[in-house]
Amino acid sequence: MPSHDPESLVRSLRSEIVSGVLEPGLALREVALAERFGVSRTPVREALSRLEGYGLVERDGRTLRVTAPNPERMLNTYNVRIALEGEAAAEAAENRQLSDLVTLEGLIARDRSLRDPDDAQRIRTNLEFHTALWHASHNAVLVELLERLQFHLTNAPHSTLSVGDRWTQSLDEHEAIVAAIDARDADEARRRASAHMRTARELRIRLLREHARTAR
Repeated sequence: MPSHDPESLVRSLRSEIVSGVLEPGLALREVALAERFGVSRTPVREALSRLEGYGLVERDGRTLRVTAPNPERMLNTYNVRIALEGEAAAEAAENRQLSDLVTLEGLIARDRSLRDPDDAQRIRTNLEFHTALWHASHNAVLVELLERLQFHLTNAPHSTLSVGDRWTQSLDEHEAIVAAIDARDADEARRRASAHMRTARELRIRLLREHARTAR
């Protein structure tokens, strides 16, 4: 039975925006969304207002559209995430429980078993891993900050995970981060997680430059 809870609508629409199912510039209309989810326009209006607050949608006159990528905001977000991802990994090394390790190792094994995943699937599974890593820190404030930061990386022209053999390299880096967390080596976990995000930032800069050249 369809849910009338705006929070469930926010989660569904947020997931589709983050994964790229709803593309940048796409108009989000209350009537169409209400029909799709089988709800009234009131919870849809509230959900869209929440998404606007997150920066995932923006107003174009009277129309709400999926926010287009903003290069400067993306790079600023990477800079902050380098620090916060490192801190999350360090705190995970100190606070993790066996259930956290089982979850993280299971996600890596799942991702290694994927055969030629498309860009959207790589984005989704990567976010699931990072979210599990954040939660392993058992620091609710840190988790909230990182979840909000993730919104600013939505709808990039392409995922950095689809550049060359970056997907395989990223999984190797995930495994090394988890190994440090397992060993309760906070310094090593911080170093590896921060380096992981630095590589992603450098690849993003490269993609943004390529996108700018082809858009001319």
